[in-house]
Amino acid sequence: MAKVRMIYVCRECGYETGRWLGRCPTCGGFSTLEQSEAAPETAKKTPADAKNAVALSDVPPMRESRTPTGLSELDSVLSGGIVEGSLILLGGDPGIGKSTLLLQICQHLGDRGKSILYVSGEESARQIKLRADRLEVNTKKLYIATETVMSEIEKQIHTLKPDLVIIDSIQTISGESAQSAPGSVAQVRSCTSALTRIAKESGASVFIVGHVTKEGAIAGPRVLEHMVDTVLYFEGERRETYRIIRAVKNRFGSTNEIGVFEMRDKGLTPVSNPSEYMLAGRPINVPGSVVTCSMEGSRPILTEVQALVCATSFNMPRRTATGLDFNRSVMLLAVLEKRAGLRLSTYDCYLNIAGGIKIAEPSLDAAVIAAAASSFTNKASDPYTVMFGEVGLTGELRAVNMADKRIAEARKLGFKQCVIPAANLRELNKPENCRVLGAANINELLVSIHIL
Repeated sequence: MAKVRMIYVCRECGYETGRWLGRCPTCGGFSTLEQSEAAPETAKKTPADAKNAVALSDVPPMRESRTPTGLSELDSVLSGGIVEGSLILLGGDPGIGKSTLLLQICQHLGDRGKSILYVSGEESARQIKLRADRLEVNTKKLYIATETVMSEIEKQIHTLKPDLVIIDSIQTISGESAQSAPGSVAQVRSCTSALTRIAKESGASVFIVGHVTKEGAIAGPRVLEHMVDTVLYFEGERRETYRIIRAVKNRFGSTNEIGVFEMRDKGLTPVSNPSEYMLAGRPINVPGSVVTCSMEGSRPILTEVQALVCATSFNMPRRTATGLDFNRSVMLLAVLEKRAGLRLSTYDCYLNIAGGIKIAEPSLDAAVIAAAASSFTNKASDPYTVMFGEVGLTGELRAVNMADKRIAEARKLGFKQCVIPAANLRELNKPENCRVLGAANINELLVSIHIL
């Protein structure tokens, strides 16, 4: 019998070493290395056994078969629906609505004649039944299995031959091949590898629920995200009614789309017009409030950028940014002070994007500049004006993409004026019932909205 070789694996990043270390040299985590059995070495293939390379032109084309989930926002994030034989990882905070979302998918697929196997390692069948009754999920094609052993789950899949398999959650499943606790690096990798093989061989789609850390990342090794086809993050505050699904990896489509849902008594309801939700309750004629338009994939979304600038009694003024990149917001405040002459060095500045959404697009720069200047001068901008544009270090306003779609979204919600980079005016078809102004730098931007 071959001797079992033991190694130490970091549970955060998957780094492997032959001896124990107090600190992982890759991710820098302390006491994160756990003992595990090394994978058995496979027999080396001889050159005669190796498969010959195949020309790309000789590879037969594969048609992606997609199944709609019944939730329009989720279908948009998945670029049309669930791909047959794909592995989808769904992560989110506890209580955010992951299990609720998956049960609603089960109802729609069951109505279409698809069979579903729901494997739960955290809840009993009665608990799942209680939630299903609340959500009015009553399809007869849904089968519940409360199992945590991977070999037993494989038997259930081979017996039922379902079209969709849901694992809730992968951190509770353990396999006999890895001698370690459930949720460890070896167990997560082993179980995910088995599920990948099952999905590719049987053609069944697999949803894997993953826990997240306090930083918001998927708990466990990063290798889990590399092994699956699609990674979805469920974002939002449990105290709020709105949730956002974002794809950070998608082998079968775009990763730029987001889905917006509202949590109600009967489950999650897609929000078809996120702009209207983002601007709900927006104050009118209040300094420090500006509306901008950002692009999430191919979808324009209007959001409100808020700023509060007030004098500080400390030597070092405070800077806070919620919903946007902190370092970029500090840079924009420095540009505003240098190029527009607004002395913000003795003022605290608090920036916020209303609605709980996070935006990393540079087109937000113009709105951040305008909101901070509005709060500093205590002058309110026109409440029916939308502005967008990227700001450089010299104070120039740079062109952004899809200006036509942004302006069309503003018109649809009743805005009368748009202030955009002057470079975008050259290739823009001027719309009706909406005045479009061009600004070459931040001074022209602030003058056009009557702040300077």
